[in-house]
Amino acid sequence: MCIGCGIQKDKKEMVRIVRTEDIQIIIDETGKKNGRGAYICKNAECMKKALKSRGLDRSFKIPVSKEVYENLVLQMEDLYG
Repeated sequence: MCIGCGIQKDKKEMVRIVRTEDIQIIIDETGKKNGRGAYICKNAECMKKALKSRGLDRSFKIPVSKEVYENLVLQMEDLYG
């Protein structure tokens, strides 16, 4: 399920966001990196919705700064438009 819009989709249609062991939050394009993962649609709008609803905070059970969300939005725009 997308942490932004809440729509249930196949994993292959989504991108995985990972919290690594050293508490970095990154986009995992391969879907195979170690760490706790959350899924989001392949568009920046859903990342903006996740920011508003604090979706990554809930998924990773840690506070995620606004700067991290904004960085992820920019990466999503570059990767998926």
